Amino acid sequence: MTVHNLYIFDRSGACLYYGEWNRRKTAGISREEEFKLMYGMLFSIKSFISKMSPTDMKDGFLNFQTSRYKLHYYETPSGVRVVLNTDLQVGSLRDILHQIYSTFVVELVVRNPLVSQRDVVRSELFKQKLDSFIRGLPFFAPRPA
Repeated sequence: MTVHNLYIFDRSGACLYYGEWNRRKTAGISREEEFKLMYGMLFSIKSFISKMSPTDMKDGFLNFQTSRYKLHYYETPSGVRVVLNTDLQVGSLRDILHQIYSTFVVELVVRNPLVSQRDVVRSELFKQKLDSFIRGLPFFAPRPA
């Protein structure tokens, strides 16, 4: 099992952070275009699910999977969206995505008076701590070459 990549978007769709670990294939487009496509897809899926669900969805959209990967989704009340792509065998990551938000985004970005919350996260401390956290997850394993 492995982690492929992580996106953190603000409420307006700007990608605040992108991290990559075991991603083998690139999208063939610029990173900016990839971020726009990912955010647009998330917006559309969330809208579709809320309109088509036969019951009131307390938790909303949590994840979806294709034949190759699983996308895990967490949205905060303030509109920050955390997206983690993994292998198919990984179970629910709701608690881990919440922990990424509360431990790293809130503690190292939101509460840091020197960081603008509308800018891309450039903090080396944030990047190092998040990378260490992701690599320490029980399902993280580098892909064999």
